[in-house]
Amino acid sequence: MTSIAPVNSKNLPVLSKDMAEKKLGQTDFLRLMTTQLKEQDPFSPVDNQAMVAQMAQFSSVAGISEMNIALKSISTQIGQQTALLADIKAASTPRPMGE
Repeated sequence: MTSIAPVNSKNLPVLSKDMAEKKLGQTDFLRLMTTQLKEQDPFSPVDNQAMVAQMAQFSSVAGISEMNIALKSISTQIGQQTALLADIKAASTPRPMGE
């Protein structure tokens, strides 16, 4: 089992660098959910609300991840356009006589 060390006075856990790079994807989530359903006690099944909450939480995280990728792309495009506008402005600005 991996040990997690606190990062500050609030005792927030921090994963080591190699653990942080390992991300769970949708396939991993579905595998975990399937195993959870397979291993549960048939006389005391998992609460439906808890299962729906887990699925909604994963969906939220996936949406945020996709939005982050889109925002990075937009940020890159804005940076490139700003640089292009600066180049156009520099090229069209008249230079003083004597240079």
